[in-house]
Amino acid sequence: MERTSNGGMLYHEVQESNLCAVHCVNTVLQGPFFSEFDLAAVAADLDGKERQVMLEGAAVGGFAPGDFLAEESHNVSLGGDFSIQVLQKALEVWDLQVIPLNCPDAEPAQIDPELESAFICHLHDHWFCIRKVNGEWYNFDSLLAAPQHLSKFYLSAFLDSLKGSGWSIFIVKGNFPQECPMSSSSEASNSFGQWLSPEDAERLIKSTSSVRGSSARNNRSNDNVDQQRPNQELSREEVQAFSEMEDDDLKAAIAASLLDASAAGANLGSVGTSQEETEKQK
Repeated sequence: MERTSNGGMLYHEVQESNLCAVHCVNTVLQGPFFSEFDLAAVAADLDGKERQVMLEGAAVGGFAPGDFLAEESHNVSLGGDFSIQVLQKALEVWDLQVIPLNCPDAEPAQIDPELESAFICHLHDHWFCIRKVNGEWYNFDSLLAAPQHLSKFYLSAFLDSLKGSGWSIFIVKGNFPQECPMSSSSEASNSFGQWLSPEDAERLIKSTSSVRGSSARNNRSNDNVDQQRPNQELSREEVQAFSEMEDDDLKAAIAASLLDASAAGANLGSVGTSQEETEKQK
């Protein structure tokens, strides 16, 4: 049986500026292990090594060294977004390996993701992690108020949806830290991290979901055009909403959709029959 870590508490970080890469790494590790300055230092080290390689290549190819020294960083943007290489290097400190889900070595995880312990997801400038903690799966997206519990069935469906919408997904393998020192159950070493019990996390998710649901219903009439977008990438908000649909909610939504479709078909059929009868009477 898996040993309970951090006293059964969940570590979550809520979005701060453009620090989703920091939030992602820390929730993979389940503790406030890295700051934005730590990742910036990793990025600077990678930039230095890359420039050195390019300078060595310039000497052979006859390019001016200044061409490479003027290059902007490929590992951190001015907005604070970090590259996958930075996340990989940061997690290597803990002897953790990050590999793409679509590579041959990851075939077992493609078939049964439940066998893994953590996934990192990326699209455009947003990172988040899906992590197994104390035997249960959670979505630790920093856009959520708290970790969102995912059933084993829903884990696979959620990953498939992300892949189909263009998200890059990576597996994190290795021996994860089991304990993180914490000053109290509600405080972390940064301003955006928090320790939550699974029960508190569930209450927070339900509370924020009900508020968003009410707002969505009020604005539904303005969303008709958006609902007709074919084959478009899931936005951050759509991923957040999708992740909040657990088994019962998902089944209810599907059932409601099928019921609406059946009713629409029945109505169309009755209209057609009525029209035929009218024609006959004429």
